Amino acid sequence: MAEGPSAAEAAPLHRGLPEEIIVWEILVRLPPKSLLRCRAVCPAWRRATSTRDFLLAHHARQPSLPLLRGYHLSGDGVSLDVIPFDHRAGLAAVDQLQSVARLGYSYFGLEASCDGLLVLNGRYRNLGYSICNLATRQHARLEELDHFALLGMYPHGPTGEYRLLLGKSLSYRTLAPDVFYIFTLGSGQLPRRISCSNVGGMSYESSSILCHGSLHWLLEQHEGASNMIKVFNTTTESFRQMRAPAVLGRTKLFEIDGMLGVSSFNAAAATIDIWMTQTDESEAWAFKYRVELPVAELTEQFGKFHVQQSVVVPSWDGKLLVMVKIEDWLHQLDINGKLVTSFHRRSLHPTELRLKQTLVPHTFFPTLEGYVVNDSPFISQLLQCGAS
Repeated sequence: MAEGPSAAEAAPLHRGLPEEIIVWEILVRLPPKSLLRCRAVCPAWRRATSTRDFLLAHHARQPSLPLLRGYHLSGDGVSLDVIPFDHRAGLAAVDQLQSVARLGYSYFGLEASCDGLLVLNGRYRNLGYSICNLATRQHARLEELDHFALLGMYPHGPTGEYRLLLGKSLSYRTLAPDVFYIFTLGSGQLPRRISCSNVGGMSYESSSILCHGSLHWLLEQHEGASNMIKVFNTTTESFRQMRAPAVLGRTKLFEIDGMLGVSSFNAAAATIDIWMTQTDESEAWAFKYRVELPVAELTEQFGKFHVQQSVVVPSWDGKLLVMVKIEDWLHQLDINGKLVTSFHRRSLHPTELRLKQTLVPHTFFPTLEGYVVNDSPFISQLLQCGAS
C-alpha cells in the first residue's frame, strides 16, 4: 500500500495564512533571488513556486527597469556589470544600482533585451553573439550568427518562439544592411533569408524599440526630408515605414505604456524635446515636453557640463525620466529638468534597453551550442555596485 504524505508535506504552507494568499499574493511578488531562497524553506513552497503558471505570474509582476552597463577593470581584464536602475521611491542611492551579474570576457556589449533574455556581443574578442538569462544564469553561444549583424529580438506571437532579426551588407562600402534574415532560437536551423522591400536607410548603429508587436528604428535625418521610422511587423515579418516628427539634434526612440516616443537632444540649447504618438495605435505625433537641463547647477556642483549621452526612459510608475551622462557622473532628472540624484562611477553608461527578470524556463537553451548554467561568462551575480 502506498504511503501517505509526510507530515511536512501535508502541513499547510503557513498556519496563520491560507496557502493561496502566501503563494499568489506574497511569493509571487518577490524578486527572483528572494524567491529562489524561499524554495529552500519547505518542499511545499518549492512545488508551489515551480509551476509554469506561477512563474508566468511572477514574471508579470516584476518591474521593467532601465538597464545600465558598467565596465569593471581588474587584473583579469575588463568585465561587464549588468545593472537594472531601480529608481523606485524609498530606495537609498546605493540600493538603486544593484548589479544582477558580472560577466567576464573583455568588452561584452548589451545588444538586445526581451522578456528577461539578453543578447550579448563579444566581437571585440572574437566571441560573437551569445544569449543569457541572468536570473537563471543560463548562457549559450549563437555561433550561427557570427557573420550577421543583430537588428532586433522579439517573441513571435503565432508560434511563441523567440526570434532574432539579422542583417547583412552586400558591399563592404556600406554601413547599412541590404539583406535580412530571421533566426529562431532552438530551431536547429540556420538563419533564413526573408523577402523584403522598402527598407533603405537603416543603419547597423540604430537601436530597435519593440512596441505593439513591431520593431521600430528611427532613421537618420537627411537634409530637406522629414525623419522616418522603419517598422518591422513581428507577426507577418514584413517591413513598412511611418513618419516621425521632424526634429533636429540627437534623436532616439523609446516606448511607454504602448505608445512610441521620440526624444531630441539640442546641445546648444541644453534641452531635450519629447514627442509622443497621440494614442497607442496612432501614427500622428504631438509635442509633449521640453526638458531644460540645469546647466548652472550641474556646472557648479560637478565642474563640467558636456553631455556624452542622454536617454529618456519610462519609469516603473509610468512616468518618464531623463538620464544624462557627463564625464564620470550619471544624473537622473525628472521631466521638469529637476536634478533627482547623481551617481559617480567611472564607465557607467545608460542604455535604451530595459530588463524584466524571469524564472520562466526556456526549452531552447539546451539545444544551443555551448549551453551552460552557472558558468562562464558569469563571474558573479547580484553584486552591490554602489557609487565609487
